[in-house]
Amino acid sequence: MGAWSKTVAAIVLVAGSVGAHAALDVGETAPQFTAQAALAGTVIRYSLAEELKKGPVVLYFFPLAFSTDCSIEAHNFAEAIEDYRALGASVIGVSRDDIEIQKKFSVSECRGKFAVAADADQSIMKSYDAVLFFRSDYANRVSFVISPEGKIIYQYNSLNPAKHVENTMRALKSWRQFGFVK
Repeated sequence: MGAWSKTVAAIVLVAGSVGAHAALDVGETAPQFTAQAALAGTVIRYSLAEELKKGPVVLYFFPLAFSTDCSIEAHNFAEAIEDYRALGASVIGVSRDDIEIQKKFSVSECRGKFAVAADADQSIMKSYDAVLFFRSDYANRVSFVISPEGKIIYQYNSLNPAKHVENTMRALKSWRQFGFVK
């Protein structure tokens, strides 16, 4: 376990009853953004509005590229990317890391399967209130599912990376089947 993961784990244990939350919740309009992102090592211009024209978007925030838990989470999303595509959805990860780091992260940890946006000024994470409560210059680990109409249909907040893919996938399937998330 790396130093970052140990620090996060210790603080989570101490602050367990405090609880973290994302201010944006189900039914709210997702803030639009355009950002520099990396996909398979190539810099692209990512526009949430353009992506939503193609279908739902899973937007996930992570604290720091190449930290242990963030790498685990990226691998999990990469392994599930075909399942997301089968549901008509795309995935974008966002962290405060600069574009040079995101280029490397997009190749190794994301395995070239989905884009990661550089949010060096933290404007995207702040607009989603996805700020780490004990370290406000880092993003919290929060996943959103956004409908093509730009509404948040699901939100999951946990520093543990284990359930983000499972929960967002379940939300997408429920939305596809029932038109809402159970």
